[in-house]
Amino acid sequence: MRVVLAGGGTAGHIEPALALADALRRLDPSVQVTCLGTERGLETTLVPQRGYELALIPPVPLPRTLTPRLLAVPGRLNGAINAAAAVLDRSGADILVGFGGYVATPGYLAARKRHVPIIVHEANPKPGLANRLGARFTQHVAVSHHDSPLPNAKFVGIPIRQQIAQLDRLAIGDKARSYFGLDSDLPTLLVFGGSQGARSINRAATAAAPAFRAAGIQVLHIVGRKNTEEAAPGRPGDPQYVTIPYCDRMDLAYAAADIAMCRAGAMTCAELSAVGLPAVYVPLPIGNGEQALNARPIVDAGGGLLVDDGALTPEWISQYLLPILRDADSVARMSEAAAGMGRRDADVALARMVFEVVRAGR
Repeated sequence: MRVVLAGGGTAGHIEPALALADALRRLDPSVQVTCLGTERGLETTLVPQRGYELALIPPVPLPRTLTPRLLAVPGRLNGAINAAAAVLDRSGADILVGFGGYVATPGYLAARKRHVPIIVHEANPKPGLANRLGARFTQHVAVSHHDSPLPNAKFVGIPIRQQIAQLDRLAIGDKARSYFGLDSDLPTLLVFGGSQGARSINRAATAAAPAFRAAGIQVLHIVGRKNTEEAAPGRPGDPQYVTIPYCDRMDLAYAAADIAMCRAGAMTCAELSAVGLPAVYVPLPIGNGEQALNARPIVDAGGGLLVDDGALTPEWISQYLLPILRDADSVARMSEAAAGMGRRDADVALARMVFEVVRAGR
């Protein structure tokens, strides 16, 4: 079976695609996977690192508003469609699976042109333009929100890395804390804002460092590679405040923590709920509000707190977060609630959908 994945651009599109690729290979090692991407996206690094073929097509970002740039779109899009069609031809694709973003649009149009079956995967509650288009061309639509507006939507969840999906936080908690130089017994807060960090979260956590120390809370703070000046220095004899610029072992970071404080991207919400790690979700204050929608079901179930970016202050942390961190029973209840909203096997569920669609088309 030959599968083409269209999930380039951001990690939110690439990581689910690669998790699906891994699941396909586990179920059938003979599956051939090709990933569509552009030279601008993170896929140029992430896809080769995971051992998959990357086929580049011209990038065609679509303006969100009526601007003169729209005039250049048809010609550029046609070139990208032809390039994507050439990839489908060259790979002998049996199916194309798209994850949204600007790589998916030419992928969907090329697959329709070549009569290649399509599966659309939508990670967000508000589908983007690419997936709204792709869903018109197929009856096979996988979603991660039960109330998705896309037609023919089937709840699957978001495929996540096996490193995270198989994580047993309680079993390796002591090892994880030791890995980061943390105390094995103190309540632990994990602070992160994605690969680049989040300055508003960084500032609030750093300013709250004295309150954390006074409450006997230790902090693992991933500030982002460009934000190392935002570290909160520790003091001898105080609970530790460990600051690192980047973490390539998020499984251990999750295992070390009792609660996280972070953004509410779709992948972040999927991973935290899958491993049962409650969180204070601080949605991005820009965009279409989808980050708050990502976190809302988890929060409503009792698996976290939701706070506006502008409302996250040291005072808010002291009033609302510290009492929870100091109450082991509250943390345990929130962990159980978060885990109840997670799904660890979305990668396998989506892979089985791929096999079913290909078999039905043969």
